[in-house]
Amino acid sequence: MDIFNKCYDFTAADEAIAQGVYPYFHALESKQDTEVVMDGRNTIMLGSNNYLGLTSDQRVIDAGIRALEQYGTGCSGSRFLNGTLKLHLELEKELAAFVGKEAAITFSTGFQTNLGIISSIATKGDYILSDNENHASIVDGCRLSFAKTIKFQHSDMADLERLLKNIPGENGKLIITDGVFSMSGEICNLPAIVNLAEKYGARILVDDAHALGMIGANGRGTAAHFGLVDKVDIIMGTFSKSLASLGGFIAARERVINYVKHFSRPFIFSASIPPANAAVAMEAVQIMKNHPEMPLMLIENANYMRRGFKERNIPALDGETAIIPVMTYTNDRTFIITKMLLEAGVYVNPVICPAVRPGECLLRTSYTATHTKDQLDRALDAFSYVFAKAEEMGI
Repeated sequence: MDIFNKCYDFTAADEAIAQGVYPYFHALESKQDTEVVMDGRNTIMLGSNNYLGLTSDQRVIDAGIRALEQYGTGCSGSRFLNGTLKLHLELEKELAAFVGKEAAITFSTGFQTNLGIISSIATKGDYILSDNENHASIVDGCRLSFAKTIKFQHSDMADLERLLKNIPGENGKLIITDGVFSMSGEICNLPAIVNLAEKYGARILVDDAHALGMIGANGRGTAAHFGLVDKVDIIMGTFSKSLASLGGFIAARERVINYVKHFSRPFIFSASIPPANAAVAMEAVQIMKNHPEMPLMLIENANYMRRGFKERNIPALDGETAIIPVMTYTNDRTFIITKMLLEAGVYVNPVICPAVRPGECLLRTSYTATHTKDQLDRALDAFSYVFAKAEEMGI
């Protein structure tokens, strides 16, 4: 059998393109901002993770330009050998201090960060307890680990305790959870997780990819949001969202970071993040430190949209973060409504099976601190028009 048969047999994308409802790979022709030029027309962006709007902030752009001029375009090697810049060390110090840990280490992408920390920390004889709605990077990190991975039902603390009870006391245990879940916008039940971890001698890793910049004082994340920084062992974050760059990091005790530096294959065998990426992330952290109002503006905008959806009878789920799912239920309906919204000047992210359970398809909408009320009102008008039109068409 030809190994490429699976490629030839995959026709779902071609069929969606032929039907005119393929929703992926739309090209931006402008900066990532609250409004973008997409496929040649102005579009309100409600599908970005640019939560604080820093991708188009001139201070951030200038920081990247200065780093390019000082350090060049790349590092041409791994951090382990020739690829460590003074800039990397300064950034790691800033990140650790920002989230309240002793030390930090950076990786080339957020996805790689989870691969690197999980596969090095959890080894043979250890147990990983992972929320079954955790991000794909956590799932793959667990696969790379030689530890035994057990999934607990989403945010189900009774199920988590049941599993913890059955693990022998002498085995290492690591509980992993998203801080803010990327599809639902739900915040994890960190206080209960901390109580169970203390009761059963487990460590905790919180993936704050979406929480950083969104919750906690100054956007410091989930542990800060609950006042539990000292109770969380490892905090993971990415640069591609609130920090307006590309890369990732973990922050923990210095001895933990030192171990990861010497045992994490994704860290050791990958080139370090380019100078401009590091400088942009550093500038974003400085802005977050100096502007505690920005995460508040972000949540204010999200709450404005929640109220608007409710007033217009749009089936949006309630919550307290800047991610608002709007239910569309079926794959076909999701694709059609996504296309209609784009034609009405609003971009959203369609989420279909198997990323969600059958009958639970949705539009993932997300917001930015710099969205204006005029932009949000125009987006709400587009939603009202499209959902009314869909109902009229019997979709």
